[in-house]
Amino acid sequence: MDREDEEEELTVKAAPKEVDVFTFACCLGYLSSINLLVAVCVGMYVRWEVTSEPMIMVIFILGLFVLGIASILHYYFAMEKASLSLFHLWFGFLLGLLCFLNSPALDSNVTELVANYLLVASVAMKAVWAVTERICCSVRYKPMLLSSAEWLELLGFGIASTTMLISKSAAIVGLVVALGALIVDLRMKTLLALPNLICFALVTSLVFFQALGIQANPYALGCYLGRQLCEPFLDVYFSGLGPSERWMPVLSLGKVWRRLSLFPLCLMEVAFFVFAALKLGHLELWYLVIPGFCLFGLFWAICHVILLITIWGFHTKLTDCQKAWRAHPSSRRSLDQVMASRGIRHFCLISERLVFFCLLSTVILGAVSWQPSCGLFLSTLLVVLPLESLTHGLFHELGSCLGGTCAGYALVIPTIYSSASGQPTLLPPEHVQELNQRSTAMLNNMQRLFSHHMIQTFGCDYSTSGVTLETVQNKLRSFLELRTADGPRHDTYLIFYSGDSQKGSGAWTLAGGESLYLNQLLEIWIEKNAGHGSRLIVVLDTENSLPWVKEMRRVDGICMAVQGAELPPSRLDPESGDVPLLGDFTSEWVEFNCNPTSDTQWTEKGRTVTATYGVSKRWSDYTLHLPTGSDVAKHWKTHFPKVTYPLIHLSNWCCGLNLFWLCSVFLRCFRRCKLAWFPPAVLDTGQGIKLVHS
Repeated sequence: MDREDEEEELTVKAAPKEVDVFTFACCLGYLSSINLLVAVCVGMYVRWEVTSEPMIMVIFILGLFVLGIASILHYYFAMEKASLSLFHLWFGFLLGLLCFLNSPALDSNVTELVANYLLVASVAMKAVWAVTERICCSVRYKPMLLSSAEWLELLGFGIASTTMLISKSAAIVGLVVALGALIVDLRMKTLLALPNLICFALVTSLVFFQALGIQANPYALGCYLGRQLCEPFLDVYFSGLGPSERWMPVLSLGKVWRRLSLFPLCLMEVAFFVFAALKLGHLELWYLVIPGFCLFGLFWAICHVILLITIWGFHTKLTDCQKAWRAHPSSRRSLDQVMASRGIRHFCLISERLVFFCLLSTVILGAVSWQPSCGLFLSTLLVVLPLESLTHGLFHELGSCLGGTCAGYALVIPTIYSSASGQPTLLPPEHVQELNQRSTAMLNNMQRLFSHHMIQTFGCDYSTSGVTLETVQNKLRSFLELRTADGPRHDTYLIFYSGDSQKGSGAWTLAGGESLYLNQLLEIWIEKNAGHGSRLIVVLDTENSLPWVKEMRRVDGICMAVQGAELPPSRLDPESGDVPLLGDFTSEWVEFNCNPTSDTQWTEKGRTVTATYGVSKRWSDYTLHLPTGSDVAKHWKTHFPKVTYPLIHLSNWCCGLNLFWLCSVFLRCFRRCKLAWFPPAVLDTGQGIKLVHS
């Protein structure tokens, strides 16, 4: 009893530390908002005092009135969402006014200096608060593009720009859209998010407002940008969401909305090209500008036609995946598994190259038609870059995280086993029924495995009278020639066999006294996989699978694995007591691979069903199938017009460069040694299928 009281006391004493940290973080957040409120009030008052403009006082009083209404809605009517929406909208609007309503007369004003310091203190507290929350792991990350606070403050800032001329207002609205796209870019952790952030910061601070002839308040602008970008920037490091989770708001959109999203993208791309063409009116270096713009403008146009066709094709494939996913709502498979089985990964790897060239063409055209005095050109450039970066990031992430395609074939020969002479012999009639039931259960388990992991099923053959060697070889050749619907070979081929086998060699015992040896299977595999990067997994539920497992560990030059079960010689005798029989391993192994909550421990002592696996020496070198030159050419001819064909060779050449080949050599050697000397008890193949060792 004393021990329990002591533990209770320790728990009570430890709790305030977490509360203190949480309270400190909350206080920083509230102080940041209060500081911002005071800074806005002081700044608006100073502007009214200096300019004597009554409209400023009207807006200021109206702002205080709206904030008062927001407080009443929050504390008296529990309408938190409505009150916070008003709060963020007006803060964005008032910060925009502080930024744009600036004059040289305010530089020497002491009250303005106080307001500026308060703005700096507000964004600093916001940053410390955001860092503290993430260090203390008190942030719950949810898949989203923009939070309601962010897009409301963006909207408020854009509305504040309407106080200026329409050309300047349009440029600032473009800058706000670019800021929103940059926030999404950072939140999605795209490869080019940080370069885009640097580009945005440099253009905004050095060129943009000078091009508009606006002397913006740097403190108000810095406070606004800092508050908007602080959390997305930190989340590049702290966010634990996986690639598919981050992109779920895009992947889960309906067909119509995804199609409509192409319209604003096309609009911005056309606007960028039009404003870039204004450079042709600058005749100082016409002999360079006109040929350069015509050449790179044509390159840009071709690349962006490819971009639109690529996005449209991706949406079509994604729609098919969504239909297949929603057709089985009760199944445990995820959208990732469906996309992997439909070849989305291969499509994204090729599309990533194409979008990269599209992005490169935009950068080149922007450099050729650079106009530091045109705010509309700068704003459209800042919008287009993160949008194309997002498209590139989407294809890169899906190409990296999605599994490859897989094809499976199962062969079960239940009622024969080899006699001393090696001739297949039928079992006694009283045992046939039970063994047939076990064989049927094995086929059902394999069909469950194929269905769960979206493996394309070539067939599940079941024979009680035996199969000839020629039939098996022809079947295996046809299976190993199987390709995806898009044309390339599958990344993984899975063969399952259960039946009788020879004791010394592990060869499959077939009808007519014939056998299929491992070297015969290797010859067929090498013949069918020549010049390709696929891999083969063989799963054996036989009495003598160990010889194949041991032999596989000495095989070099190919990527292949054998998963076997270790069974005692009495496994065919139902009267032999509590010993594992054929089918027990298959049942446990399939359950382990299909049920994430399975508590199967393959390494525990005293197991009745044990397993072992062997992999070839180059198993660790395996990477999912990368698009070859012929794959890209076939993809291009299928989806794009002939005028774009010259870009095939450029794409293949650039993406075929390996600048880190020396590092990859050392890494490959390390992985081989690690797998050979310290093989894991559970080896994840990356296909959702795990090889196990007892």
